[in-house]
Amino acid sequence: MDRWEGAAMLIREIEKSDLPELMEIYTYLHDSAIPAINNETEALWCKIMNDPNHHIIAGITDNRIISTCVLMIIPNLTHNQRPYALIENVITHPAYRNQGHATQILEYAKSLAVDNGCYKIMLMTGSKKDTTLTFYEHAGYNRSDKTAFVQWLI
Repeated sequence: MDRWEGAAMLIREIEKSDLPELMEIYTYLHDSAIPAINNETEALWCKIMNDPNHHIIAGITDNRIISTCVLMIIPNLTHNQRPYALIENVITHPAYRNQGHATQILEYAKSLAVDNGCYKIMLMTGSKKDTTLTFYEHAGYNRSDKTAFVQWLI
């Protein structure tokens, strides 16, 4: 998909050179330190970059990534063999929150899912904050159609 311009933010898919910045913004997901980029990280990054169903969307303002999410397109044998999409790792830099950036990122992700013929997008959040849940509802997601379960393997 082409790049989008909206409200002073460029939206595009991640590029190979964006890894250090992406890792930096991911620290705001769980308040953790920036992990070292080593050979194992680089190998995983190459695998992600070469996967046509793995889309990392970046919102860029002031020449830096300020908002991002991951969209996975999952091939499917049901629903007339139409794929579905999964969104994960939605994050906006704290200095840029509540300005519509994540909404724009999710709209871009939705357009990618539509372009790929997906029949639905699923999104889960670990947040229990009503403001976060309301944000996702305003972005078009509902919390009544499905029940999500998670089994942690570590």
